[in-house]
Amino acid sequence: MTTLRERKTYRKAVLKSLYRAVELNRPEVSGAALRDELGLPDEDISAACAYLAGEGLITVDWTSHGTPATVSLTHEGIRFMEGEEEGSDAPGRGG
Repeated sequence: MTTLRERKTYRKAVLKSLYRAVELNRPEVSGAALRDELGLPDEDISAACAYLAGEGLITVDWTSHGTPATVSLTHEGIRFMEGEEEGSDAPGRGG
């Protein structure tokens, strides 16, 4: 079982990966590409995606096996990541 810290790390990694894809004009990422990029097992990717979708930050098309087929940031997800990016540039925030 993953710890809370690990789950938060996985969620952040998913968001960062999707945000990079948006910056490259790739609005959707396949679940397999996301899994391969992050090197996470299906169950952890699925859990992270389910949580983020529940928060309204991403949309997920699921496979019949319950794993992400395609994943994309929502408008709110993009705004959230832009806020994170702006925050990391603020003085005293390590940017």
